[in-house]
Amino acid sequence: MIQLINSQPLLASFLFSFGINFAFFLVALIFKTDKVTDLSYSLTFAVLAPVLLFAAGPDFTYVQLLVAAAVLLWALRLGGYLFLRIVITKTDERFDDKRSNPANLIRFWVLQMIAVWVIMLPITIFLAVREVPFNLYLHFIGFALFAIGFVLESVSDHQKFRFKSHEENKELWIEKGLWKYSRHPNYFGEMLVWWGLFVVVTPALGGLKFLTVAGPVFITLLLLFVSGIPLLEKSAEKKYGENPLYRSYRDKTSLLVPLPPKSVREDNT
Repeated sequence: MIQLINSQPLLASFLFSFGINFAFFLVALIFKTDKVTDLSYSLTFAVLAPVLLFAAGPDFTYVQLLVAAAVLLWALRLGGYLFLRIVITKTDERFDDKRSNPANLIRFWVLQMIAVWVIMLPITIFLAVREVPFNLYLHFIGFALFAIGFVLESVSDHQKFRFKSHEENKELWIEKGLWKYSRHPNYFGEMLVWWGLFVVVTPALGGLKFLTVAGPVFITLLLLFVSGIPLLEKSAEKKYGENPLYRSYRDKTSLLVPLPPKSVREDNT
């Protein structure tokens, strides 16, 4: 496997992603459980980053070590949060139409496996090489974007988790903290994380390797148009759409990028 990683890192990354997600898919299918889905997603990143870093030998750079550590930190934080959430909530409404339908369930898992592989494309290439040009400007900007995104995602997840932990808030929407300025601040943070890491690795990308920009583009499009914001907006509209207080929050609050509420922005123009 080490030889495969060294010679064909993209293929090795694909096989790792497939193997881990297929194993957890079987668990989810057999036991009809939602508890392993997000865990397997985060675990795949957590395994891939150090494996890719160390497989090519000990002569990696500090920047490569920091990139692998950043992915690992992100994966452990997200995986821990999502696993704790599903343990408490017991079920994930995304799977209400999939638990008893193997075809629907496997489509979801195939998408998840592909998502991990695509998102990791620039990281996979970066960690597989051993001559990495140092670019202080790009590395600083990239890690700064990652740090901002990581903090935004972590804080907003924590705020929502605490809000929903109170029984009286279980059927309410959150509009406090970062959620006062964005209806999806955690997703904005997620996008910054991967765009930041892409900026870090760009000095090692040349020619066709720049096509690995598909990684951050993919997660951005996925959250904006497929499995992120559209599903949550549809769910919120179904639950709260008749509530004028929710409609007021929706209309005055930025969809993604944290901004002052619209009424405040309009007052200042």
